[in-house]
Amino acid sequence: MQFKNFIYSPLDQFEVLPIVSLNIGFFDFTITNLNIILALIFFFLISFYYLLINIKDFTVSIQLNNWFIIFYSIYALVKDLIINNIGSKGSKFFPLVFCIFIYIVCLNFIGLIPYSYTITSHLIVTFTLALFIFIGINIITARYHGFEMFSLFLPSGTSLALSFLLVPIELISYIFKPISLSIRLFANMMAGHTLLKVIAGFAYTMMGLSGILFFVHYVPLLILIPLFLLELGVSLIQAFVFSVLVCIYLNDAINLH
Repeated sequence: MQFKNFIYSPLDQFEVLPIVSLNIGFFDFTITNLNIILALIFFFLISFYYLLINIKDFTVSIQLNNWFIIFYSIYALVKDLIINNIGSKGSKFFPLVFCIFIYIVCLNFIGLIPYSYTITSHLIVTFTLALFIFIGINIITARYHGFEMFSLFLPSGTSLALSFLLVPIELISYIFKPISLSIRLFANMMAGHTLLKVIAGFAYTMMGLSGILFFVHYVPLLILIPLFLLELGVSLIQAFVFSVLVCIYLNDAINLH
């Protein structure tokens, strides 16, 4: 049995593809796979959050539903995350952290669906997300403390001579916060999804061979199962780590640690 070779580069899965081309003058309104996935995630996120804030109106029958258990578990996870890292003052930031966590989880999970698109594998996407969060945290810090926010770069009790060394170090580390956030998420998603595509492509190539080599393709297929579960866990962990770091940065913004 002959198979036509449809094996492309493992990086092809990260390509932005136009779905509907629409150009009006100098403006490009082309709808891409990225736009469609972002729109779906947006409506899901709004619906999910609306469901949680109206959780007190649920009937007993719905409360016993498995979906309710999942929804409430996520709600409790984010709430505990905020309380443990920020304290009681952080309750007002629950919508922000909750939306960030669900947003990244959904984007990571969609990338695991065959023939789908992994948005978080693009550095420009993760960096833009981290940058806007970073700017928002700085605005929060300025509203809470005004010019005292600059004490983040100079710990109390530091001598004048030592301040010339500490201030540049603290400033550089502070500026690199959004960069580290974005690179961590981007690198993990791209590496894991590329590995899955390479192994799947190898299995597909072996299927096109004859004889005993045809049966060898079951080996990489079996390897794909634990790797897929591992990547599923990585997707959850990366969303959790991103949310934890946002909570830590918010704690620094509120308490000037």
